[in-house]
Amino acid sequence: QVQLVESGGGLVQAGGSLRLSCAASGGTFRRYAMGWFRQAPGKEREFVAAISWSALSLYYADSVKGRFTISRDNAKNTVYLQMNSLKPDDTAVYFCAAGAWGSGQDEYDYWGQGTQVTVSS
Repeated sequence: QVQLVESGGGLVQAGGSLRLSCAASGGTFRRYAMGWFRQAPGKEREFVAAISWSALSLYYADSVKGRFTISRDNAKNTVYLQMNSLKPDDTAVYFCAAGAWGSGQDEYDYWGQGTQVTVSS
């Protein structure tokens, strides 16, 4: 079993930046691809970004490409999401997940509880 805990969310003005972290424990972190998803009020959870176990492959949703950067530190069992040029539409609860490579939620076996990101206009 892998436990995931997100942190780093908060309130930021449009155009600002935040860095989310997701700390993993209880499993072999480097064996898993990691993903970030988000869920806005009244909407379904959607894919944001993914990173392979080696960090050699990265994948982004079109809506965040060029603004968000996913990275990982296997020595620290942590995955990050650097979010720049934030927009009000980025407001959501952000979840990290561990599993196989891909953008589908079914690809991931373990999920964190989420961290709230609110972008004010």
